[in-house]
Amino acid sequence: MIIDIIIIRNIILDVFCAESAYAEYSSASSNRSSIKRNAVWPEFKNVKGDSPMKILDGGMGRYLKEIGAPFDQPEWSALALMEEPSAVSQAHNAFIDAGAQIITTNSYAVVPFHIGEERFSKRGAELLALAGKLARDVKESRSDDVIVAASIPPVFGSYKPSEFETKAGISMLTVFKQYLLPHTDVVLAETISCIKEILAIQSVFDDSGQPLWLSLTLEDENYSSDPRLRSGESLSDAIKYMDIKNIKALLFNCSQPEVMGAAVAMACKKMPMGTEIGVYANGFKPISNTIEANDGYSTMREDLTPESYLEFAEQWKAQGATIVGGCCGVGVEHISMLKALQD
Repeated sequence: MIIDIIIIRNIILDVFCAESAYAEYSSASSNRSSIKRNAVWPEFKNVKGDSPMKILDGGMGRYLKEIGAPFDQPEWSALALMEEPSAVSQAHNAFIDAGAQIITTNSYAVVPFHIGEERFSKRGAELLALAGKLARDVKESRSDDVIVAASIPPVFGSYKPSEFETKAGISMLTVFKQYLLPHTDVVLAETISCIKEILAIQSVFDDSGQPLWLSLTLEDENYSSDPRLRSGESLSDAIKYMDIKNIKALLFNCSQPEVMGAAVAMACKKMPMGTEIGVYANGFKPISNTIEANDGYSTMREDLTPESYLEFAEQWKAQGATIVGGCCGVGVEHISMLKALQD
């Protein structure tokens, strides 16, 4: 396994350059300039708590469902983007009203897994640009202090580490780089399930001109004090094979709150000074890697109230986290409670 990872890391740039889609999408130097112009995140402090706590937004999809916006499988949150984009703006504003300082673009479901190969080919670039513009417009109408994070999803579907294919993955990731990043401040690659995916993401976004944030999803069915990605690979190994000098924040998302503390503690120990550590857990019952993400809706926990979520967040803060928000099922009520972390 380790030998395979080393081989992947050594050849990934060759694959990247050989991919015809990359050549197509990276040719416009004007777009690269506009990407760099938006990189306004301030200097990062150390992981020991010198950096002030920042609040990330919550789950976009469930919020859209709650307000009655277009929302269904398999399109998930992309359906509102296509049919009622004003609802997406409403969601961004609602999370800012709740105290979020960082909003994520509604681009998570703009992948063939959710909208289909044909629609992604015809409308993917348009939808990504729209997702970025909606978030940017909300920022400009509210405050320059709001940070717009480019949501870079698992392009083959959530919780599917065995499905990740490097060459095709890089091709899709370059579309996000070209059309989403001109509207954003930071790159937030989310719900990463395996080391191979980390390496592909870094090969595409390390030179984007924007701070790169990686967010890993953890095994939460049978977890222990040794945090593991959904691939079964250890967090310790994942950090070992990252090009950590280019990672400005390491986060953990879309797993149960109970598994996050051990991951935060390890990240604070192993990541270099200057790295932010963050958490945005979900409100689901444990998710299996065998789940089909487009088959219905995951079961929500009834015990994860805004008050209980704050208790978890206080633990993460004490362990060194400086970015906290919520993922699926964590709503505006939960985010509002997190403001107490800044007291």
